[in-house]
Amino acid sequence: MRLIDTFPTDRIGDFEYRIGRIFPFGATLDGDGGVNFSIYSKEATGCTLVLYRHGQKKPLVEIPFPESFRIGNVYTMRVYGINMDTMEYGYRFDGQYAPKEGLWFDKNRVLLDPYAKSVSGRSVWGKKKKKDEQVPFRGQIIREDYTWNGDKPLERELQDLVIYEMHVRSFTQHKSSGVKHRGTYAGMVEKIPYLKELGVNCVELMPIFEFDELEGSRKYNGKELVNLWGYSTTCFFAPKAGYAASAPFGMEVDELKNLIKKLHSNGIEVILDVVFNHTAEGNENGPSISYRGIDNRTYYLLTPEWHYLNFSGCGNTMNCNNPVVRNMVIDCLRYWVSAYHVDGFRFDLAAILSRDENGAPMIHPPLLDSIAQDAVLGKSIIIAEAWDAGGLYQVGSFPGHKRWSEWNGRYRDCLRRFIKGGAECAPELFQRIKGSEDLYGERGASTTINFVTCHDGFTLNDLVSYNEKHNESNGEDNNDGCNDNDSWNCGVEGETDDPEILSLRQRQMKNMLNILLTSRGVPMLLSGDEFANSQSGNNNAYCQDNEISWLNWGDLSKNKCQYDYVRRLIAFRMAHPVLRATDYNFSHNGTGYPELSFHGLGAWNLDQYAPTLTFGYMYAEDHEKYGTKEDCFIYVAVNAHWEWHSFELPIIPEGMKWGIAFESSGISFDEGSENFEIDQSVLNLGPRSSAILVGRNPGRKKTKK
Repeated sequence: MRLIDTFPTDRIGDFEYRIGRIFPFGATLDGDGGVNFSIYSKEATGCTLVLYRHGQKKPLVEIPFPESFRIGNVYTMRVYGINMDTMEYGYRFDGQYAPKEGLWFDKNRVLLDPYAKSVSGRSVWGKKKKKDEQVPFRGQIIREDYTWNGDKPLERELQDLVIYEMHVRSFTQHKSSGVKHRGTYAGMVEKIPYLKELGVNCVELMPIFEFDELEGSRKYNGKELVNLWGYSTTCFFAPKAGYAASAPFGMEVDELKNLIKKLHSNGIEVILDVVFNHTAEGNENGPSISYRGIDNRTYYLLTPEWHYLNFSGCGNTMNCNNPVVRNMVIDCLRYWVSAYHVDGFRFDLAAILSRDENGAPMIHPPLLDSIAQDAVLGKSIIIAEAWDAGGLYQVGSFPGHKRWSEWNGRYRDCLRRFIKGGAECAPELFQRIKGSEDLYGERGASTTINFVTCHDGFTLNDLVSYNEKHNESNGEDNNDGCNDNDSWNCGVEGETDDPEILSLRQRQMKNMLNILLTSRGVPMLLSGDEFANSQSGNNNAYCQDNEISWLNWGDLSKNKCQYDYVRRLIAFRMAHPVLRATDYNFSHNGTGYPELSFHGLGAWNLDQYAPTLTFGYMYAEDHEKYGTKEDCFIYVAVNAHWEWHSFELPIIPEGMKWGIAFESSGISFDEGSENFEIDQSVLNLGPRSSAILVGRNPGRKKTKK
């Protein structure tokens, strides 16, 4: 039996249609064989649905929305007879074309649906088309029929994560990756055993929303430069088709969902790096792809003279606290959580999301509050990059009902400066190791996402190999990228065969990793750092779709010792819940010792407010509090000085001994196999080195988990 309100009322060519449902926005399949189209525009005077056969330049049919099909500011239509496997769609909007008044309506231009779940035009990465073959981005209709077999977001406690930031294409594109489908979601699936062995339990994927990799493409010194990173979104609801081996067959949605399901089945969560601060349309000179031609004065922040405000550094800024745009962002996040089962989001330049329509920061930004308190996102990880290109820096003060975690840029900067010899940074570093209580005391240590490197800047290897950035290959006269890297080349700029310098560089990398993975908070690693990946000193490789950005898996065997060191460090962190606790209560616990204490060269003797290059810190792990089988002590000794120093080891309970678990000179042991045949009173550390010791009863072996 068919409901009366599903009968077509009009016909054009082979298609029948009638007024549709307002919600949801976008193009969705109805159970009666129709497709419901719904789109918002406040200032348009008319709208036309344009249907194409796949890849054709000329429309198959154009269906103007009757005025009766507009409800409020929403145009909605249900169309019957569409073959969704061969059909693409877009919209024309009538209205005033007056850019000096912020109005960009052009009925001759077909625009992309902001809610499109799939986008045609870039199904094969980097494929260029002849001028007469080029077509605008168009929406495609998908079936939401993927079989999840009971999968859902993992909802692991945030403090228990070790995050691994990575780029889908660069991770496996190099021929050394050995995967069948290089540079794709399917290629990532083949590397899941590697991720699992490494021990990371969360991947943070650089942008996978649809973008145009050929945007701004150019040749420089014979190399093709493209938009590799993808921080220039074309459509927020559609996955990047060029990352799918199956995209030419229209299967990119299922391929991405399969990747997420496989990661979940191996205990690995998925965070998406999302870019709601701007779009690919740029400023007044950019292309009209979607938002500008649909409702420019709603979607973007504009000056009183109707120019684009540019807090993103990319030409435009989305008007995120406008109710319509805010709802779109929420709809998008809900969609990725419900339809793709993603576990959370990292928000690029998130400080922009706190700005009002004039660009001023708000005390209680509606969008951030809405995300923090949304019912569907209630268990999702939400992480802010708490600054923007307009100078707003909110690390430690990011708004949002205490639900937001933050990339802790102050952790990164402080640790880098200290390790290269910044004694004055020690007092701040103690706070960072504690979990940045000075910044997040009311929110807990899981608020801080601690990192030393990320996609934006030097890799860990380059951080200890270059004093200056070397971005000449980007074709911008080395003017792009950050100049303040807090790096040190250890004596020679770039590659060297000098064994002393190579040894120093290895120690410096391990020094930073030792502190990172024994700090309170959530550690994040940059992919490839575990085997000393290099980008040849390029600290802004956004355009380098080549060996500069691709992980060379040959370095894994070359630097196997570093890989094993990192793998064991991660396992060590996961074996000791005291390292992952979120509170700032460091008073005496059931062990009879403070849960976290700081020491100088003499045990219990450190002025935490004075500059120093030598210190230690000790965790006392209470087995009753943390549910472990026995009490345990962890002592981390740090010597950032260029001379040898002796550290007096704290006395621990009778029957316990200190054993070396890690030493940045190259020694590392699997959990439970520490070296206890050492001096129990003094630890001698060489120049610029660190060590992690475990204090326990050496007579009882740990049970492997």
